[in-house]
Amino acid sequence: MEKYMIEALKEANKAFSINEVPIGCVIVKDNKIISRGYNKKESTNLATSHAEIIAINKACKKLNNWRLLDCTLYVTVEPCLMCCGAIIQSRIKKVVYGTSNENYGAVELLEKNNIEVEKNVLQNKCLLVLQEFFKKRR
Repeated sequence: MEKYMIEALKEANKAFSINEVPIGCVIVKDNKIISRGYNKKESTNLATSHAEIIAINKACKKLNNWRLLDCTLYVTVEPCLMCCGAIIQSRIKKVVYGTSNENYGAVELLEKNNIEVEKNVLQNKCLLVLQEFFKKRR
């Protein structure tokens, strides 16, 4: 589990390097990463360019199917309401996240829809990258 969160952290660092909020995501199927994504809201000027949405879109293209059955999504920060909706709609079976998002996190929606949720995986590392980013911005 931690090895995939480390990969999500690599994606978060890509976002950091282009001055995006550093959130990264990978989607895993059969113990293999099938897609990656990181925040690109600022660079695309699209409110929907969240790491999870980007990774979901890439996974759907790779599998040639909108149903991401038997996939696990790893993301450095608890998904927001929009991303939780996309996770539910794409039939992802499990979500693993690093640190909570007190303002926008919505994983209770996932749990209500019988999606397994694993919280606080590599929490300190996931939180640190966010703290460093916002410290740099101030």
